[in-house]
Amino acid sequence: MIGFRLFLLLDSFLMALNARWRKNFFIFLAYLACTFDQKRKRIIRQNLNFAFPDGLSDHERNEIEHYCYKNLALNFLQVMENRRNTQEDLRRKVTFKNKEVVDRLLEQKKAIIFISAHYGNWEIGATALADLITPTLSIYKTLNNKAFEPYLLQARTNHQMSMYEKSGALKYLSKALKKGESVSLMIDQASNARSGVKVNFFGHPTYHSSSPAMLSRKYDAPIVGLYIYTDDEENYTITFEEPIVVEGEDEDSIIEATQRQVDALEKVIRANPKFWFWCHKRWKGEYKEIYAG
Repeated sequence: MIGFRLFLLLDSFLMALNARWRKNFFIFLAYLACTFDQKRKRIIRQNLNFAFPDGLSDHERNEIEHYCYKNLALNFLQVMENRRNTQEDLRRKVTFKNKEVVDRLLEQKKAIIFISAHYGNWEIGATALADLITPTLSIYKTLNNKAFEPYLLQARTNHQMSMYEKSGALKYLSKALKKGESVSLMIDQASNARSGVKVNFFGHPTYHSSSPAMLSRKYDAPIVGLYIYTDDEENYTITFEEPIVVEGEDEDSIIEATQRQVDALEKVIRANPKFWFWCHKRWKGEYKEIYAG
């Protein structure tokens, strides 16, 4: 608790600074972390070797490695700013591409299952979706340090996001979709045979969450992917993918719809690999040997 109170003092100090100074402070922290955190850098290299077996240039690897730390730091900064940001603040920073896809579904009173990933500035992406497009229900994983949890949740619930803890969240997702409300899910983390289906991801058979497809079929809710891009970490573009509809009642239809989600995610990552969160053990369930050493 003392640590959290000290953090709140730091939070107040940083948020009183000029926005550019604040950003540069977090970029400096990212530089220090990248310099000294050998464990996480090793995970990044292991993932890159696995995903790109034909190899990347040294320049590409270094760029991805350094940006992974920078992007994580800027996402944490965004959490701090989201606790104070207004709807107008988000509107000045975020634009939408292919928005007519979502507008059409909302006009039809459709519940939408939005899917995304830890790609780019996902914190501003999630809050801009809920505050500027349509309110959403999302889930989160309980933090090890309980004192920080209300802080994190406030950054999201301030922007028309309803948050529920991951354990037992399915009933809340189902209830929202049944009422015609939209939900948002992050789909890029490790899965297993109990909660996912096997698809092909970066050329490797991999378990991937089947929840979006299962919910989509049950509640007739289209799946819409969205991914956020930036050229300057000041202005952001959220691009909506074409809707995915689950066709059929058998297991193959779930696998096919899930593979389409994974194909879209992989295409986005391959186009700009530095924006993805390479420092998590995405393939630890099926290929734990790649993280040995």
